[in-house]
Amino acid sequence: MKKHAPATLRNRDAIAAVLELELPKAGTVLEIASGSGEHAVFFAERFAAHDWLPSDPDTEALASIRSYRDDFPGDNLRMPVMLDARAPGAWPVEQADAILCINMAHISEWEASVGLFEGAAQISGKGAPLILYGPYFERDVEAAPSNISFDESLRSRDERWGIRQIEDVDALANANGFERAARYEMPANNLTLIYRRV
Repeated sequence: MKKHAPATLRNRDAIAAVLELELPKAGTVLEIASGSGEHAVFFAERFAAHDWLPSDPDTEALASIRSYRDDFPGDNLRMPVMLDARAPGAWPVEQADAILCINMAHISEWEASVGLFEGAAQISGKGAPLILYGPYFERDVEAAPSNISFDESLRSRDERWGIRQIEDVDALANANGFERAARYEMPANNLTLIYRRV
């Protein structure tokens, strides 16, 4: 029942280093598109002062998260909730002190990113971070050949998918009351982008 995402082992320490700098000292962290649940378990253990709330729209992913949670020795990893960022309406979460979304934007239609920022705006207080991790294109930065190939592969699988342009994400953020506060270069030509509610 437990799923395994190989990329988790490769990127979790680098992401955690950014979270150390950007998360509030305590509070609820809502993780969007948690997938297998391996990130949630790792971060809940790493950030014991935070209440970690995983979510996903996929029932098999939710089952995997619950299986990992069953073996988790701490008490700060909450039961996962079903949350589809593409779906209209209120999220099943009333408030979060931070929101984390790893590797979703490029393997979902643009409407998922739109829903992410719209939903985040409803439950985030002033200054709360919305943290995105994954590959992005930038207008004045030469794209890595591996990202160009990856983008072509994604679009061949689903024409609605693909690596997003940072400037488009910035505009979406601004339209929903967020501003980009930081940009971190990550391993394997990925980025972590920090948006904060204004």
